[in-house]
Amino acid sequence: MTAHAEKIRLPASVNAMKNIVLFLLRSPTSTFGLIVLAILIFAAVFAPLIATHDPYVQNLANVLRAPGDGHLFGTDDLGRDIFSRLVFGARITLTIIFLVSIVVGPIGLIIGTASGYLGGKFDTVMMRITDIFLSFPSLILSLAFVAALGPSLNNAIIAIALTSWPPIARLARAEALTFRNADYIAAARLQGASPIRIIVKSIMPMCLPSVLIRLTLNMATVILTAAGLGFLGLGAQPPLPEWGAMIATGRRYMLDNWWLVTFPGISILTVSLAFNLLGDGLRDALDPKQMNRR
Repeated sequence: MTAHAEKIRLPASVNAMKNIVLFLLRSPTSTFGLIVLAILIFAAVFAPLIATHDPYVQNLANVLRAPGDGHLFGTDDLGRDIFSRLVFGARITLTIIFLVSIVVGPIGLIIGTASGYLGGKFDTVMMRITDIFLSFPSLILSLAFVAALGPSLNNAIIAIALTSWPPIARLARAEALTFRNADYIAAARLQGASPIRIIVKSIMPMCLPSVLIRLTLNMATVILTAAGLGFLGLGAQPPLPEWGAMIATGRRYMLDNWWLVTFPGISILTVSLAFNLLGDGLRDALDPKQMNRR
């Protein structure tokens, strides 16, 4: 019976994922987001195979070449191939997205659910700390942290993570407040479950869909913040092919050599837009009303 029950559960979870993907594919905007994300991951994984040139090799005899003639997106002021640098820059972008997500998601979820369920002084203290972080624009606060830690890609990721968790915590707290008086929570409490067990086993799973949606929507802000720090010279340092740093390098020549800033700018715009559209699609896909219609 146990083996038979296990066989039934696995297809159920697989079917749920399949239904979500099919729902996303029915929307052109969500499909665009999925395609761009797939291209980003593919480019990051297979960058050495896709890149046509070494992104770090300088060729001073080939500087500021227009797109074409062996260089799909042209070359920069040091003769480096822009297309190859964009492809390798996808690795940096994906690394930032991944590291920020695995830090921000759990921190925001834990703080928010604990505050919402426990309430009292703990909730007051944590929410006032959250309010302090939210009172500053994320880019300004990231600049302050990077200025204190020192300019580097790792410090930029830490700074972005430190400024991105408050909205997640606010959302998780609001969700926890709606669930903490539910009947199944009262039943778990009567059975002797500890607050930690109730938060981890009963409340967090219910808050997880909303947190995942908010994380996806926040990725656009994360990408723009990382590009802003790179543009200001506080994020990834030369010669790393980070898209914001590439725009900062090319802005001195952009009046006569438009491709230096156009292609990195389009890359940032496309990936940011894709995450926004994908987040909107996930919000609809995970909406219980939409699920019932399916």
